[in-house]
Amino acid sequence: MKRRTLLAGLLLAYTAVLLHAHGGMIHVMGTVTGITDTSVTVETTDEKTVEVQFIDTTTCVNGSKPAHRKDVKVGDRVVIHAVKVKDSLQAGEVRFSQAAPATSH
Repeated sequence: MKRRTLLAGLLLAYTAVLLHAHGGMIHVMGTVTGITDTSVTVETTDEKTVEVQFIDTTTCVNGSKPAHRKDVKVGDRVVIHAVKVKDSLQAGEVRFSQAAPATSH
């Protein structure tokens, strides 16, 4: 019994360290399938659809250069650092790169 309690305590401490290390952020990675003035919709790498809200403090980065949310386009690859507020995700940072142009054979 003491062993289980110790193991549970260690696991809880480890989880708290991981959450603190990521600042409590949720990472959404995938491809942009839709975008509006207020949100971006992403098909994630595990083929789920997730909508993330833009907020006043959302920053955007294209590669390594500052960008604007208007620069994000359908088809772009993104990594979004978001926080969950009530039932929605709010973007703190949107990192993206343009989709590679299609090649013709």
